Amino acid sequence: MGLWAQAKVKGAYRRQSQIRAHNGYSGAQVASQMLQRAGIQDVGIEMQRGMLSDHYDPTRKRLVLSEENYHGTSVAAIAVAAHECGHALQHQQAYGPLSIRMASVGITSFANGMLTWLMIGALFFGLIPIQLALPLLAGCWGIIMAFNLITLPVEFDASRRAKVMLTEMGFTATATEDRGVSEVLNAAAWTYVAAFITSLAYFLYYLLPFLTGRSDD
Repeated sequence: MGLWAQAKVKGAYRRQSQIRAHNGYSGAQVASQMLQRAGIQDVGIEMQRGMLSDHYDPTRKRLVLSEENYHGTSVAAIAVAAHECGHALQHQQAYGPLSIRMASVGITSFANGMLTWLMIGALFFGLIPIQLALPLLAGCWGIIMAFNLITLPVEFDASRRAKVMLTEMGFTATATEDRGVSEVLNAAAWTYVAAFITSLAYFLYYLLPFLTGRSDD
């Protein structure tokens, strides 16, 4: 499912990267104007290498765009830039789900790290009794699942804000551009849906044997 979601978003991004937006603005310029309109003066816009490495960093208050989207003037570039601006607006307005996700980063990182040691210690070397390992594994996956669940409204809301801002500010003006923006952002949303479903499946996989008393099987 994860591979399918990644293929979907890359395919949509590749198609819309070939269509130049009518306004001619780059992703960085679109992001700058959106932040200015929202009255956000303390968020920097930076460029980094790597395909689809775009993200909003709430800790450092910076909007990071991949090189293709920073300089690019395609429908895909402005769609991604607007989406990251959506996160900046969420942060400015103290959007609840974003605040929860930010507060959960530390414990989620800890759970991810614990998974590796539990898998090695219990399943490969038998250093941890399986009766103890199963609830711990389920607990780690439960934390990751909860993080992925709260990520869904954060990402869908950022995309909604992006579409509204692009239209209101005149960065998209045709039905073709609107469809292109939706294709890119909707495809990207599937990666978060896939991550949640995957983490839910692992959570149940390790939890159910423990609950049914079949952890020795």
